[in-house]
Amino acid sequence: MEFKTEVFKTFEKTGDGFKVITDREEYGAKAIIVATGAQPRKLGCPGEDEHRGMGVSYCATCDANFFRNMHIAVVGGGDTAIEEALYLTKFASKVSVIHRRDALRATKVLADRAMASDKIELIWDSVVEEVTGDGLVNGMRLKNVKTGEKQFLPVKGVFMFVGQEPITAPFVGKLELDDRGYLITDVDMHTDVPGVFAAGDVRKKSLRQAITAAGDGAIAGVQAIKYIENLEA
Repeated sequence: MEFKTEVFKTFEKTGDGFKVITDREEYGAKAIIVATGAQPRKLGCPGEDEHRGMGVSYCATCDANFFRNMHIAVVGGGDTAIEEALYLTKFASKVSVIHRRDALRATKVLADRAMASDKIELIWDSVVEEVTGDGLVNGMRLKNVKTGEKQFLPVKGVFMFVGQEPITAPFVGKLELDDRGYLITDVDMHTDVPGVFAAGDVRKKSLRQAITAAGDGAIAGVQAIKYIENLEA
């Protein structure tokens, strides 16, 4: 097995397989497994990139321990945001949830748990205009979308949970994508192009976790081997 650290550009179908093009070379392949994953969607406000890893986080289970007994914020109102906010209450002294609407999008059971928590503060109808700090995060500037009122919220950490984006730009026009940009596969990880498989967070699925990605990878690997064996039979 050989590993190459290169930037994938595109692939082309050839008579007996595929040509895989990177930023350095071209490779011949009989099958392809796409496992480019997904990345957290950025909010895009000033101060977000500058403070990433210095108070701005996209993973509660990764970074919650750094914010013990501190006031932190969660941005978002869906299932992931509320699940992570509830998890963060085990560490933080207070969790402010910033949501641009006047009701959570999370399932009722999660929303009820959040509203019943004495550690969670819900800030409705608000968006983040800026994450502030001097090396480390020290607060956020918020704006109420209905009244236009602005406020400064002093927090030590900001957890962004406003969705994910699949890394599928190189496959637009090459493979079938859903309306959110995820690769569409069947249960055996086949894409709409024979010989091309997809595994992990890059494909359309109901649950994106490491354990499901590993399962996808096992299935895709076996199916790719079977595909090649059939070609050579």
